[in-house]
Amino acid sequence: MPFTNPRCRFGIVGGLGALGPADLFFKLAQALPAAPGEGQTGLLFEQRPFHEGLDPGAASASQTGRKLYVFDLLRDYEARGAQAVLLPCFLSHTFLAELQAEVGVPIVDMMAAIRADIERRHPGARRLGVLTSDYVREQRLFERTFDAGEWQLVHPDEGTQAGCVMAAIYGPDGLKGGGLRAAPVDLLADACEALMREGVDLIVPGFSEIAVVVDALRSRGYPVIDPNLAYVRAALAQDPTAPQPVKVGVVGGVGPAATVDFLGKLVKNTPAGKDQDHLKVVVEQNPQIPDRTANLLGDGIDPTVSLYSTCKRLEAADAALIAIPCNTAHAFVSRIQPHLSIPIISMLETTARHLRQHLPASAKVGLLATSGTVQSGIYAEAVERVGLTLLTPDAAHQALVMSAIYGPAGIKAGFTEGLCEQQLAAALDHLVDQGAQAVILGCTELPLVLKASDDHQALGGRVRLVDPTDLLARRCVSLAMAPATLRSAA
Repeated sequence: MPFTNPRCRFGIVGGLGALGPADLFFKLAQALPAAPGEGQTGLLFEQRPFHEGLDPGAASASQTGRKLYVFDLLRDYEARGAQAVLLPCFLSHTFLAELQAEVGVPIVDMMAAIRADIERRHPGARRLGVLTSDYVREQRLFERTFDAGEWQLVHPDEGTQAGCVMAAIYGPDGLKGGGLRAAPVDLLADACEALMREGVDLIVPGFSEIAVVVDALRSRGYPVIDPNLAYVRAALAQDPTAPQPVKVGVVGGVGPAATVDFLGKLVKNTPAGKDQDHLKVVVEQNPQIPDRTANLLGDGIDPTVSLYSTCKRLEAADAALIAIPCNTAHAFVSRIQPHLSIPIISMLETTARHLRQHLPASAKVGLLATSGTVQSGIYAEAVERVGLTLLTPDAAHQALVMSAIYGPAGIKAGFTEGLCEQQLAAALDHLVDQGAQAVILGCTELPLVLKASDDHQALGGRVRLVDPTDLLARRCVSLAMAPATLRSAA
């Protein structure tokens, strides 16, 4: 497949052997289309000092240091704008899933690349000889890639493995140390000869360093594939802009109980069969964000900077979208969204669209919310944009709502029954008497008392209660599971 994205930035993890990554870098650069100046493809290559240990390829070798080394480089490449990373290290591909789960940049799968290359260029090869380390053999990396029903894998016997394969790579004059003399090539040729006697069709290296001497082995008549070249072909063929699973960022503490409620709704609305199916979520719990209503109604401290700094910390923590489970805080979103690189998912717009889908045109919708939210007009604008009419409580009933939220026996004080419940029921009844066909629970504390349902019995009749917190959670789940839609989510 021709390379069609010259503006892609590739990262190559170096340091896990001197020759293999350098060979891969050269072959990738050679395969990329020539272009002047800004038309060139960006390549990031970094090789930091890394001590592999005394016997890194041994079956019992610890790979913890390798895992952390690779992870740090991946995170660095991600921060520097890499769109895909090549990891030319078979040992590292034994724990590829562990790495990919923790970084947003896609790691090109080297084993999948080798399999695809064999299928395309050697379709008749079914008996494969494998030259790899004891550790990779112990982890059955090749067995996980090449199904036993289609391929037969042949490994060298114990003596050849130790005396030829491991010695050629890790010995004093081995390829891992940069040795390019005849000795390691002779040892690998002996291993290839042993495999050919076993009737293999093709020899597949499990060391990226073997790619450096593959021509020398071929010149001796051994059918050895070049794993680095197969890896390059796969990297150029894939779509490096394909969306990756995303992390949801949550502005927490506005208020604390509402944040916990929202997180519960995220979990409830995520289709999952096990823990690992759930979304990644990062919460910045900041109860010190100044009260939004106090600022909107009077001379309370402006929460804009606190909200913005909280969002920026979520952005820095790799969130791909932000949820603010606070209706009143949405009055400040227009101030901060232009300065963020990720979208704040609008609770108001999400709620308005839901109402439009479930109510007839020109229907009346009631709003129970803080006085700050009511007076800001943010819900009125959102609802009227979809052709509905917003009803709000009169002064007396709005006072009951505020008391239910902020009063000494209110929800923010930890109460969900008793007086606060009675006050909200009276305000709800008032809106139903005005003709409300649905009522928005427009403060994230309210669903802690009033449970939304499609057909709720209020004092004045039956009315649909709408929970924006639940709708926001559903919207975040939908976007996180279909990342391509994030471009139009703001």
